[in-house]
Amino acid sequence: MWSMSAQGALDANAQREVSALLAFVGNSHCTFIRNGSPYSSTQAQAHLQDKLDYLLRKDRVNSAEQFIERAASESSFSGKPYKVICDGKEQLSADWLKDELQRIRQGH
Repeated sequence: MWSMSAQGALDANAQREVSALLAFVGNSHCTFIRNGSPYSSTQAQAHLQDKLDYLLRKDRVNSAEQFIERAASESSFSGKPYKVICDGKEQLSADWLKDELQRIRQGH
């Protein structure tokens, strides 16, 4: 999944965290709202991976926080925030992923 350039921009710990976040998205079975349209968790994971790859090529992401902020919070085109609906509850994807990042860091 990681290219050579990706390894240069993210240290090993950040790579682990971002990989865990991407897996969390893909395995969530939640609905993702991007520019007003619903997407499956696997579609969302693929989209975020594409955005991550782009940002890594541009050397614009160095941490899991930057991944959330620059790839997983809002549309690069419309500026509209990404949302996620899990178990009937809608929230901003940035908040949802920041919560998961804290769980990852706490070892859960």
